[in-house]
Amino acid sequence: MGLTADHIRHGMDSLAALDQRVAVALARAGYPEPRINARGAATLMRTIIGQQVSVKAAASIWTRFEAAVGGFDDLHRILEVPVETLRGAGLSGQKATYVRSLAEAVVSGALDFDNLPEDDEEAIKALVAVKGIGRWSAEIYLLFAEGRKDIWPAGDLAVQVQLGRILGLEGKPSEKLTRELVEHLRPHRGALAIFMWHDYQIVVI
Repeated sequence: MGLTADHIRHGMDSLAALDQRVAVALARAGYPEPRINARGAATLMRTIIGQQVSVKAAASIWTRFEAAVGGFDDLHRILEVPVETLRGAGLSGQKATYVRSLAEAVVSGALDFDNLPEDDEEAIKALVAVKGIGRWSAEIYLLFAEGRKDIWPAGDLAVQVQLGRILGLEGKPSEKLTRELVEHLRPHRGALAIFMWHDYQIVVI
């Protein structure tokens, strides 16, 4: 499961004590709500399907995809469904390949969601070994489905933009700089990431 409300509150309080700029942002925006997803292949497949499409479109495609494969309790079924059927559910040819690759990795035992490495970087490496899973998707999974407390998705645009705002930078930092700027905030960067999305939405709205 992802970080609970208590984990987020503790993490943000710890960060606010370390950095006054975070304290100011927290006082303004308040604590974010938890973001918790189920552990397993379905959550990563939902991430794949949601890439580069709107939230509404992703939800529609996901519903049709789930109906086409008959659920996710047996991933063998996904491998048995023709690519043409997956495309008919709204997946691009590339995404159809990606979800099948993920199903194959799980079915073959190459990827075991119940036994990912405890080290975050090693866990990320295990996930990105699957075709179609990039670092961002791996980090999002580890944060929302496993609740790993120090995951920091520095490649996320909203995280970059909001970090730049909170730190008073002239523009959004690069992915590399986004990582460097919060090194002193280990091991609570997962709570900070969730706060960034929360604060970003408040600013945008």
